[in-house]
Amino acid sequence: MSFPDEVNEVAARTVAGGVALTAVVAVAAHQPWLALPLAYGFVARVASGPRFSPLAQLATRVVAPRLGARARRSPGPPKRFAQGIGASFTLAASGLVLSGEPTAALVLLGLLAVPAIAEAAAGFCVGCRIFSLLMEIGVVPESTCEACADLYGPAARARRDERARQAPDVRSLGRVR
Repeated sequence: MSFPDEVNEVAARTVAGGVALTAVVAVAAHQPWLALPLAYGFVARVASGPRFSPLAQLATRVVAPRLGARARRSPGPPKRFAQGIGASFTLAASGLVLSGEPTAALVLLGLLAVPAIAEAAAGFCVGCRIFSLLMEIGVVPESTCEACADLYGPAARARRDERARQAPDVRSLGRVR
């Protein structure tokens, strides 16, 4: 089990859309039990990328290839970090559900929906930005992800564009080799 070195941004945004939709439905319909499958998905993605996550499988194998968007790769470590944050929120929400605190669980799911919507709608990964800031202040060593030293600047944009030109087949991205 391992997380991919690079991930398909189209698939990542699709997964985020699924997470956002599930979290919003949970809050709007007062269905806090939805924290449980969300938690499973986050833990599965942290542990092994898309391999054991039904939502990630759907995004990687079905939705992303059919969107017609050109593949865009991004470094895996920040995405894994972001998935870890999601796992923390959903595991906490699941614990609250199981301990009889559904309202508190729904608050956490509502908070989780905000960065999921930002990722799905605008491609802004809050967890990735936190990862980048932790690298800048030295908490995360640069050796963890050399391609992450500049996640959002012009050099990063040029790297993503070059990778996209080299690998236009979105079906092959995000799979663990």
